Amino acid sequence: MKIKRIYNDEHGKSHFGEVEIPLADGGPIGLLSEKYGAGKIIFRETPADYDFKWHPAPARQLLFIIKGRAEFTVSDGERHVFGAGDVLLLEDTEGEGHCSKAMYNEVRHSIFVTLAPDVTF
Repeated sequence: MKIKRIYNDEHGKSHFGEVEIPLADGGPIGLLSEKYGAGKIIFRETPADYDFKWHPAPARQLLFIIKGRAEFTVSDGERHVFGAGDVLLLEDTEGEGHCSKAMYNEVRHSIFVTLAPDVTF
């Protein structure tokens, strides 16, 4: 399973990338990843006019979008829109960070899950 990520380089600039979450046969229930350590779970409702300029992620975390859409912009100007069902790994905890804003005048419901320090994908 591949998911998008935002990470920062050695100069503090943010970029999009991809990580692959390895899956193995879980029997009749399907394919499963290994168990990863997590810290906190945060439920969030973001207003339809949300437009947050440059900021680093407050922690290394997974963002699960439940409802609505948001556009994320990284340092080189690349932009992606994420919506319901998308997962984004936020790793740009230092440096310039990213911008995020609501799209299509939609309220966004999302869940953030902070990752344990030893989690690697």
